[in-house]
Amino acid sequence: MSGLQMNKHMNHMEDRDIQPPGSYPLSPGWDPWDPIRSLEKHGKHVLTSVEMTVSNLCNMRCEHCAVGDTLTFREPDKIPLSLMLSRLDEVEHLETISITGGEPSFTERTVDDYIIPLLRYAKERGVRSQINSNLTLDYGRYERLAPYLDVMHISYNYLSADDFHRIGFGKSPHPVPKETAYKLYERMIDNARRLSAGGMLVSAESMINYRTHLDIVEIHRQIIEMGCRRHEVHPMYPSSFAVDLPMLSRDEMAAAVERLLDARDPSIWMLFGTLPFFRCSVDERERGLVKRLSEEHGVTVRNDPDGRNRLNVNLFTGDVFVTDFADVPSFGSVKSDKLDDLFSRWLQGPLAASVNCHCPAAGCCGPNLLVKDMYYQEENFLLRSAVLE
Repeated sequence: MSGLQMNKHMNHMEDRDIQPPGSYPLSPGWDPWDPIRSLEKHGKHVLTSVEMTVSNLCNMRCEHCAVGDTLTFREPDKIPLSLMLSRLDEVEHLETISITGGEPSFTERTVDDYIIPLLRYAKERGVRSQINSNLTLDYGRYERLAPYLDVMHISYNYLSADDFHRIGFGKSPHPVPKETAYKLYERMIDNARRLSAGGMLVSAESMINYRTHLDIVEIHRQIIEMGCRRHEVHPMYPSSFAVDLPMLSRDEMAAAVERLLDARDPSIWMLFGTLPFFRCSVDERERGLVKRLSEEHGVTVRNDPDGRNRLNVNLFTGDVFVTDFADVPSFGSVKSDKLDDLFSRWLQGPLAASVNCHCPAAGCCGPNLLVKDMYYQEENFLLRSAVLE
């Protein structure tokens, strides 16, 4: 970003009379990705977060991958970086960016030409950044991102290298030798430890699914040993590669969360998301679990950003989506529209209205599209009220 552009951003922030979000340390008390913050501040959902898909290449084929159907072995050219930066410039309330794939850093060209410039832009503007990575490539590729990056987000759903081989290459079109998988597994763990030791917030996400729900406590323990400062936990919902995997019942999901809360390390930030449990539930156990989550020290439940304060931009086509993995089609392009305008267009549509729920008493934005489709297709959450015992 030029000095002139930087001065423009700072003047805009002064005009809006806000403190730059980059001045706060990320913590359970400060999670700028959660749309509840901007909703309470502005009285409505506004676009504060932009996610960018920068790669459809990946050296793994995880059985649960939410974007597995989009992965390729060759990819087309991307839209010009200057176009994406100009569209980010126009987002009035931008607070966070996320970079995702595929494996975003699969090619050094993408790192040099897109990822580092985007991260540098965010840093200069006071915007927080996250990359979603499998962390299995050479350490030097990630070390280059460290001066600019706020959160290195990885997936960790394993108890052993054999689990990593079985899960991480479950959808590979050709057999992957165990020895190859073992090396990647060890490199991922070593990279996580080194980045954490260097001060980076490495956030490991585990999915509650048919493989992990009984082993979630041991997975948590291993994540702590890797030096990760945050453990994210999300139930798995049917999407892409995972559409045919066995699904858990809500009772099994709740039991896994309870086991984890009973045994967790209280010094680690636990971040839960996309849970199908709400304070307006008719189920007393589910209400009790949500209450416990709200009272546990160092535990947060993030309202889903997708479609509430975040949009996804595909950097190959310029198409804009509500998320990178839902079946909702694109509703615009950065080639022709401002992101704030596209976000307003999304909010005015019937699909957004179907999940546009806000309960101030519970600090809750209701179910996201996946949760509503899975469990609450016939429910109108606007007619429900929190039960606060």
